[in-house]
Amino acid sequence: MMEDFWNGDKFFNGPFFSSELVPSVNVSDKKNHYELEVAAPGYKKDDFKINTENGLITISAETSSEKKEEKEDYLRQEFSRSSFTRTFSLPEDVEDDKINAHYENGVLTVELKKSAKAVPAKKEIKIN
Repeated sequence: MMEDFWNGDKFFNGPFFSSELVPSVNVSDKKNHYELEVAAPGYKKDDFKINTENGLITISAETSSEKKEEKEDYLRQEFSRSSFTRTFSLPEDVEDDKINAHYENGVLTVELKKSAKAVPAKKEIKIN
């Protein structure tokens, strides 16, 4: 491990730094709507952004934190940042003004109401 750490090319191109952490998503086709369930624990409702544009829905989130602990003989400071973006094609029968979202217990649920009309060019979705 220490040998890998000092070999910068091998360490920073390893699986921890090269893989993206993308949350799992369940997609369901219900009778009157489609449902996306995004497993995203550790976020707050305000960390999410949901947009529709050109027949796509994009769900993204970003959070960061900083912890600082000072004692007489040491200083410990930690930074954390986490983000993701997922984009899905919208079915033609989704009514854009009837898209709802809520976040509870680490799961973001996006409900896409079915309709016969097409999706408009662009809209930001409010999370309840």
